[in-house]
Amino acid sequence: MALEEAGVPSVAVHTHVFARLAKATAQANGIPRTRQAFVPQPVVDKTPAELRRYIEGTDPVSKRPFMRELIEGLSRPLDDEDLKDLPYERSTPRLIDPDTEENLQILFRHNFWTDQLPIILPTDERVAAMLAGTSHKPDEVVGRMRPANFREFWEYTVEKVAVNAVMAGAQPDYFPVILALAASGVTARSSSTTSMANLSVVNGPIRNEIGMNTGIGALGPYSHANATIGRAYALLSQNLQGGSVPGESYMGSMGNWYGYTACFAEAEERSPWQPLHVQKGMKPDDSAVTIFFGGWHTNSGFGPRKTWSEQWRRILATFNYTPPLIVLDPITARGFAALGFDSKEKLIEWCAENARLSARDYWDEQWIQTLYRPLGVAGVEPFASRLKAKPDELIRIFEPSDINIVVAGGETQGAWKIFGGRLTKTVSVNAWR
Repeated sequence: MALEEAGVPSVAVHTHVFARLAKATAQANGIPRTRQAFVPQPVVDKTPAELRRYIEGTDPVSKRPFMRELIEGLSRPLDDEDLKDLPYERSTPRLIDPDTEENLQILFRHNFWTDQLPIILPTDERVAAMLAGTSHKPDEVVGRMRPANFREFWEYTVEKVAVNAVMAGAQPDYFPVILALAASGVTARSSSTTSMANLSVVNGPIRNEIGMNTGIGALGPYSHANATIGRAYALLSQNLQGGSVPGESYMGSMGNWYGYTACFAEAEERSPWQPLHVQKGMKPDDSAVTIFFGGWHTNSGFGPRKTWSEQWRRILATFNYTPPLIVLDPITARGFAALGFDSKEKLIEWCAENARLSARDYWDEQWIQTLYRPLGVAGVEPFASRLKAKPDELIRIFEPSDINIVVAGGETQGAWKIFGGRLTKTVSVNAWR
């Protein structure tokens, strides 16, 4: 767009698997006839000769020679249709026509308004009951959300969040937590090809008020509050950001089952350390929810046993793009406290110091190259120092601020899990009561 506005002809070049996405994005921005050309996927790790064959070959979408698409796109004059600013529908009707339960379930599923599981149909009466869970007015704007940086933000109200909370099967007393998640503006339906998902952690008194599970099966399907809050966050993300359709506005190559629901609460009363929300600057009697972007890497084990340090060094070295979110059963947390880690900060500092890779291996990772190498070249620390390291030099791959620890579990085993999880935001729940 910037090049075109400056009077420089341009053609957007994509790989063919992004054809629907590219065309839908152009449509959403009011320029459906934008000039585009496509080459085959993949392009990573292809030789120069293989890539040359791509551009000397056929555009897999138009079935015409790629170079002809490119040259004609750059040289063909714009006509009236090219210059027409086409409208794009950015609102949805408040109500749909009545029908049978079965037909409405099919309608919601076929329109990708659900996670493909049955929902509670959001009738006026049910939405009104959900709205009773907050003092905020139905037409108050909660926030804005989008599936990716190249899509526009969509704005949504308390009532629209309530609709999705009903669909997920949540209760009205859960609603302030769901509103806090919605207010974050962080989508749980990211369009990233990495197939990332979000995990959310609830802290403070509201955990016990609404019966969230911090014990046996805390990360599993054994709590109505945990399950439906996480599901509501996922549903509102796909519906209130303008959709989440595979191949069009969702591009996760493998997908992620954490996309169904991934919400749990910290076992604050059974932890030897400060709870997560207090670490992030809130008071112990505040209620809050913290969102982590990741959910791709997962490792688990037991301990701390004699070889825990060697095992963790190996595991931490695999989390080179999304930093670790470490979830410890209270037994495990107390075990680390007995080893001298009397605060989360001390264990986090150990992890940051011992999570190391050779500079060669670190910079060989695709997303490190894409996201962090430009920062290193620009002199931004710590990436600039990592970029200066010799290929075989072991470098720290995280700062302590990247790493987080949460305590949860039923104490039937000294278990732990380490997720890839970058903290994105901590949001007050009290503000949405």
